[in-house]
Parts: sequence; C-alpha cells; structure tokens
Amino acid sequence: MSMEKAVQSNGQNDTPMQSLLNKGTLSTAMQKYAMFIALILIAIFFQVLTDGVLPAPMNISKLVMQNSYILILAIGMLPCILTGDIDLSVGSVVAAIGAIAGTLIISKGFSVGTTVVACLAIGLLIGAWQGFWVAFVRVPAFIVTLAGMLLFRGLTMVILDGNTLSPFPDSYQFVAQKFLQDIPLFASIPYSTMLIGVLLAAVCVWLEVHSYRQKVQYGIPVGSKGMLAFKSGIIIFVSLFATYWLSQFKGLPLILILLAFLIAIYSFICNKTVFGRRVYALGGNENATRLSGIKTKWVRFIVFVNMGLMAAVAGLVFSARLNCAAPSAGMMFELDAIAACYIGGASATGGVGTIVGAIVGGLVMGTLNNGMSILGIGIDWQQMIKGLVLLAAVAFDIYNQSKK
Repeated sequence: MSMEKAVQSNGQNDTPMQSLLNKGTLSTAMQKYAMFIALILIAIFFQVLTDGVLPAPMNISKLVMQNSYILILAIGMLPCILTGDIDLSVGSVVAAIGAIAGTLIISKGFSVGTTVVACLAIGLLIGAWQGFWVAFVRVPAFIVTLAGMLLFRGLTMVILDGNTLSPFPDSYQFVAQKFLQDIPLFASIPYSTMLIGVLLAAVCVWLEVHSYRQKVQYGIPVGSKGMLAFKSGIIIFVSLFATYWLSQFKGLPLILILLAFLIAIYSFICNKTVFGRRVYALGGNENATRLSGIKTKWVRFIVFVNMGLMAAVAGLVFSARLNCAAPSAGMMFELDAIAACYIGGASATGGVGTIVGAIVGGLVMGTLNNGMSILGIGIDWQQMIKGLVLLAAVAFDIYNQSKK
C-alpha cells in the first residue's frame, strides 16, 4: 500500500487532467508553454479580425517563407544569448553574403555550388574573426559586433558599388522559393506531403516515448502515462493537421524542410551533447564553469563561429528569396532575431532558452507582421506594437526570475 501511495504521489497513475492540476505543475506548464499559447491566441485573434484570411494555406506558406531567414538567424543567435552575449552584426553579414553571392554568380559566372560553399566558408571566417575578439581579447560582444555591423555594411556597399545585382539563376532560388511538389520524385507520389506528416508524427512520438522510458529507467520523476499519451496525441494531431493544411496550397515549402532539419540538429546539440551543456553552464555562471575545467574561451569562440555560419545561410536564403543582392539587404534583421529569442523565452542574463522557443518567438513576430499587414496597419504602428511585445516578454522573464 505504501508503495502504491508513493507511486501515486510521484504522478505515475494520475490522469492528464490530474497531472495538470497538481500543485505547481500548472504554473510550470504555463511558463514552459507560454509562447505556444500566445502564438495560438494571436492566430485566433487575427483569424477573427481578418475573417479567416490569415490562416489560409497560402498565407501560412508565405509566413514561413517570408520569415525563414529570421528564424535561421534566431537559431544561431540563441547560443550567443545563452552565453550572455549578443551579435548585432548579423544583418550586415546577411547583406555582405548576398553581395558576394551575387558578384560570384551574376558578375563572375561561378557555379551555384561553388558559390554556396564559398559563402558558407566566408561566414565561418566572419564568425571566427568576431569570436576571436570576444573570446580571446575579451572585448565585449556588444562592441565587437557593433563594429562588425558597420564593417560588413560598408563592405557590402564596396562590393556592390551602390548597385543591385539580379537576377539569380533558378537553381540558386530553388530552396528558398520552391515547394516539395516541384521535385519530380515527390510530385509523382500521391499525398507526399501527408506522408511526411505521418513520418514526422511517428518520429516525434518515438522520441517522447524513448525519453519517458529513459527517465523511468534512471529514476527521474516523470508525469503519468496518461500525460504521455495526451502529449503524443497532440503531436500527432498537430503534425497531420499542419501537413494537410499546407498540402491544400502547394505542399511543403522546401525552406520549411531546411528549417526543420536545423531545428532538429541544433536542439539535439543544445540538449543532448556535452558542448550544449557547456553553453548553458557558461551563461549560467561563467566563473564556476571555468573553475570546473571547461575552456570557456573556446566555447564562446565556437558559438560565434556558428553564428557566422547561420548568418551566411540566412544571407543565401534571403538573396535567393528576393532574387537580388542589394546594399540595403538585412536592415534590422539582428533586432528581429534577438527579439525572437527573447520572446521565445530566452533569459536576458543568459543560461536559459531553447531553439524551439526561439522559433516560436520568431513565428509570433511573423504572425503579428502578417496579421497587421492584412489589416492595413501602417509600418509605424507595427514597429511600436512589436517593441511593446518585446518589452513585455523580457519583463515576463524578469518576473519569473524574481520568483525563484
């Protein structure tokens, strides 16, 4: 009998609703999923105001495609924020990479493959340059990346000489502008988008069950099996509904597949690897991390190298999306990427945040942009509203920190 009580008190036999209503569980769940809830509420709000225009399959596809480069930057920005740093140069790096790609392909006649590899390598070098000053010379990241913002914006203007280069070949634009159905192999398979949804749901549910079993094996407190079934049901529903909804337009955008791959890889790195734990530890307490034997300088250096790589990827995607390389490209991108991380739950003091949270934060910003544009709200009011949303997100984080 005592063993049964112990198991019940640990939440093993609770129903999903009982698990949610347990003391402290509801508040924890609200904090953990606050941005998911906010995203759903914002979508419902604009669903009503736009008479169902915003959630149309075409608009959802465009939402992903138009915000893809911000989401890619947010994936790279989050590790910087986790270490307590920031990168203000990413918008200028996006512009510089686009200018280099345009010059190599349009002006010099280089192949798309060679250009992509060259641009990614240049992104790594830019990240290494800034990481060197931040990690080893100990110049504050704010100063280094502010200098980088000016340096790479000027470099863009020098490369383009004030001109706009276009158009890019179709092969360069393929990932940024095309859909899964544009690939002959998948176009010949009926319901290929739905099949990917089924595969995605199966993988996600397997990961949830595997994680649950591992926690039980090592004696880590877990929720009830009913809660596991409830979460699995939500995952299956969301995966199948999302892919079905997108299939009503043109299917899955290829850029969404790239984003899903990046989210999976970086979530694994942050949550399941030694390096990821070191990034969180560095942001939580740098002195303790260094005293424990971790080479904090190299951790910070690698984080900035990675940021350079993600900025290069975003630069390639953005220039392909616009089909041109322009001196004004990437303006304010750094602020949108930083805002996405903070709105998604990253702490302003470092050490707290997730890749998925940063993506949700970016989607919140994108949904606000699209919804307000459909309603005809001017860019001036849009900027004011987004600023207030960012302020509210950071205030919410500070409030949560004060309660601990």
